Amino acid sequence: MAALSNILQVAKRLSFAREAAHCEKRLFWQWLNGVFNRYDRDRIKEIGPDRAAAEWLIRCGAAVKWKGALKFHSDYNTLPSTSSDAYKIEAIDATDSSIMEIGFPYLKGLNHLRSINLTRCNYLEDQALQMLQLRKDSLEEVRVISCGNVTDCGVKSLAELTKLQYVELFDLPGVRDRQGVLKHFEEMLPTCKVDFPDVNEAAEPKK
Repeated sequence: MAALSNILQVAKRLSFAREAAHCEKRLFWQWLNGVFNRYDRDRIKEIGPDRAAAEWLIRCGAAVKWKGALKFHSDYNTLPSTSSDAYKIEAIDATDSSIMEIGFPYLKGLNHLRSINLTRCNYLEDQALQMLQLRKDSLEEVRVISCGNVTDCGVKSLAELTKLQYVELFDLPGVRDRQGVLKHFEEMLPTCKVDFPDVNEAAEPKK
C-alpha cells in the first residue's frame, strides 16, 4: 500500500508539473503575440501606414495583397524597402494568424483596403471587429470564420461598415442568436449580402 501511495504521489507531482509547464508556455506565447501586435506610431511616420501595417500583419502570420497585384504577399524579408505610393494594401488574409485587437489601429491609414478574411483567428475578439469601423469608408468584403471568441455584439458591429457589400460568417460558437444577426443586417445594411449558414445544416450531406 505504501508503494502504491508513493506512486500516486509521484504521478500527481508529474501531472502538476506538466500543467504548470503548459500554463507557462501559453503565457509566453500570449506575451510574444502581444509584442508582435504592438502598435508603433513612430514606424508609421517612418515608412508610411501601408508598409507598417504589412509588417504587423505578416509578423503575425497574415498576408497582404497590394493594389493591382494578383497574389498575396506573406514574406517579411521581401517587403518593399520604401514607403512607395505603389504599394497600397487592398486585401488582408489573416487565416490562422495571431492578430489581436491591440494591432488594429494599423488599419486606420489603409485607405485602399477593400477585403479582409478573418478565419481561425484564435485571439480575435469583439473589440477587434468593432475596430474595423476605422475602414468603414473602404471595406467591401469581410469574412469571419471559426473565431471562437467572437459574439453577437462583435458580428453586429460589422453593419456599421457603410460600404460593405458581402459578409461571410460561419462556425462562430460565441454567436447565440444567428437569426437576430441576420435581421440586424437586413435592417441596418439591406444592400449587403450576408452568408451565415447554420453549422448543423451546413454539415448535413446533400441528398
